[in-house]
Amino acid sequence: MPLSLNVKLGPLELATPLLTASGCAGYGKELDQYQDLSCFGAIVGKSISREPRLGNPYPRTAEVAAGMLNAIGLQNEGFDSFIKSTLPKMRSFGTKAIVNVVGHDFDEYVWLCRHFDAEQGIAALELNLSCPNVKGGMKFATDAGECERLVRACRDATKLPLIAKLSPNVSSISEIARAAERGGADILSAVNTFVGMSVDWRRKEPRLANVTGGMSGPAIKPLALRCVYEVARATRLPVIAIGGISSADDLLEFMVVGAGACQVGTYLFVEPDCGATIIADLKKKLIEAGVQSPSEIVGTLRI
Repeated sequence: MPLSLNVKLGPLELATPLLTASGCAGYGKELDQYQDLSCFGAIVGKSISREPRLGNPYPRTAEVAAGMLNAIGLQNEGFDSFIKSTLPKMRSFGTKAIVNVVGHDFDEYVWLCRHFDAEQGIAALELNLSCPNVKGGMKFATDAGECERLVRACRDATKLPLIAKLSPNVSSISEIARAAERGGADILSAVNTFVGMSVDWRRKEPRLANVTGGMSGPAIKPLALRCVYEVARATRLPVIAIGGISSADDLLEFMVVGAGACQVGTYLFVEPDCGATIIADLKKKLIEAGVQSPSEIVGTLRI
């Protein structure tokens, strides 16, 4: 049989195991000039809330050794503008469109899931549980009970495949993963950024107006790899890996520890055409390994 890059993650089928990470490629049009976007199994858009958000004050990004910090603050155009102007374009790229959903509170998440359920051309919803959304003490990213409750309510609000995006900034990512599974998530994505900071010692100022931000890039890959390994062992759900991916070797390492697919994010700022390069190299490496599908690699770590 010839090599096939198709992967099946629960109810979600993708033509390749490489996706974009939310927030790093806008909604696809930013990358369209650099490569055929069909190299990606899906474009995962920047987070969408019910109403437009302006985001955090500038500066919002800071380069650090082997990565970057960001504190964008979930700036986005809001649901109505996204449905009218952006989603139609996402549908036109020859790959699947996944919408990343974020809410100020419990009710906003549920409202968004219910309303996105009525739209055509959306392959899945990714719940951004990984930002500090707090109302009345609810911490969806860090409290297993609240995570389960939110995922269950979102599950009831939509028939679309539901991806729960997990935070690494927790005492036990396995516990949160199991909570999302109990709530009815179809897929888990792991991980979002690690909280970090950078300062200018001469000016005695933080490099981000928000002081702290999310750390991403190659520096977090070993940490993300450990998180994905733990999540894959803790649940029976398929896992999409995120964190420091910049090559086919990175993708395959995450698959060996249990990921069924991977998202590339920060590296898109360095090489915006890296999707095509990674997929071409992935094909070569799988052929060299004598396998006919990426799924043959998933969870094959020997311990």
